[in-house]
Amino acid sequence: MALLETQGLAAFYGDFQALFGVDIALESGETLAIIGANGAGKSTLMRSISGMLANEAHQVRFEGRAIGALSAPEVMALGIAMVPEGRKLFPSLSVEENLLIGKYGRAARGAWSLETVYDLFPILKERRNSPGTALSGGQQQMVAIGRALMSNPKVLLCDELSLGLAPVVIRDIYAAFPKIRAEGASIVIVEQDIGQALKVVDRLYCMMEGRVTLTGTPATVSRAEIHSAYFGAHAT
Repeated sequence: MALLETQGLAAFYGDFQALFGVDIALESGETLAIIGANGAGKSTLMRSISGMLANEAHQVRFEGRAIGALSAPEVMALGIAMVPEGRKLFPSLSVEENLLIGKYGRAARGAWSLETVYDLFPILKERRNSPGTALSGGQQQMVAIGRALMSNPKVLLCDELSLGLAPVVIRDIYAAFPKIRAEGASIVIVEQDIGQALKVVDRLYCMMEGRVTLTGTPATVSRAEIHSAYFGAHAT
């Protein structure tokens, strides 16, 4: 049994259908990449899993339990934490206060605390009293990751980690993932930077127009196959 899976997931925004029968599975201890162009449905998939977008209960399962109809706080309390696209920090709160918010609604104890988050991202300790939004984009992304880790999640969902960040900053952020994984979290990374994602994941799913078009491992799928699945069979 997979730790987390979607089964025939269909998602809607009003009358608009954004996902069409999406099946993915995340095993315990695994890191997955969800790749695809803008509008492929990646963020909608993350919103569906995290409870931000309600679905049929049976279409999302976590540890064998149907959770597709649960709210975002209920999903988080089970052990699924989200690093949202755009970071979404609270501008009126300091770095440390933004981090502490991650503990609310999740009683589980584990490896992650203010001390261990600061060990993972030392710059945040230096800037802990600064407003969260006064930091650089990369540092804000570290805060968003740290906030999610403060709930000691079993699954960490990361939506568009590298969006708008410089390559050197992206490398620094990705360098934290082996430590996060070593502490027991399974990880799903939504990413447009395919090369960076393939360096750290066990398997990948490619999406296009709300459907899964390719699945495999970095070692078994070719760049040509990814290109075709990403843009369509007739892309040049």
